[in-house]
Amino acid sequence: MAAGPGEPEWGRPGTEALAFRQLRDLVATQEALIEQLRLRVRGRIAIQEENFVRKEDYETVVKKLEKEEDEHSKTKTLLAKEAEKLQFALGEIEVLSKQLEREKQIFEKALSNVKSKALRESTKKDKLISKCNEIESHIMKQEDLLNDKENEIKELQQFITKQKQTLKTQVSDLKIQKQQESYIAQVLKKKQKKGLK
Repeated sequence: MAAGPGEPEWGRPGTEALAFRQLRDLVATQEALIEQLRLRVRGRIAIQEENFVRKEDYETVVKKLEKEEDEHSKTKTLLAKEAEKLQFALGEIEVLSKQLEREKQIFEKALSNVKSKALRESTKKDKLISKCNEIESHIMKQEDLLNDKENEIKELQQFITKQKQTLKTQVSDLKIQKQQESYIAQVLKKKQKKGLK
């Protein structure tokens, strides 16, 4: 809220506290000055009883005293207003401090929950990665084993193919041999028949 005419603009609570102390010191100074003026007036009145005092001087002193008292009253009123502003500002600071503390606690709790969740997720992720690595290693071992089996099968197929070829050759040789033996037997049989005649 903007200050009225003749009043300073107050900002932070520290500035208001400084102004309050300055006003308080000013009030104390004015009170001391008023007391001095009162003593001077009393002294002059006492002297007046013994010596003649000019009326103009007396009225001047009285007016000056009245002016000081009026300024003192205004200063006390301003001091009371500033004290009220200061108390209000301090109350606001206390409320804001409590609110800030609550929000800080809420934030710290939320941050702690997020960190805990992140740690759990990180641990879970590490476990999954480890499991995947184990599965991948197992698959690679199985693939190596499968490749070895496939190579064995290929070797066996090649061996079987070679054996079949060898067997075919042997069967073919046997057929030829049987044909030769049958032919020789027929020839011998014919010769025997001729010899008997």
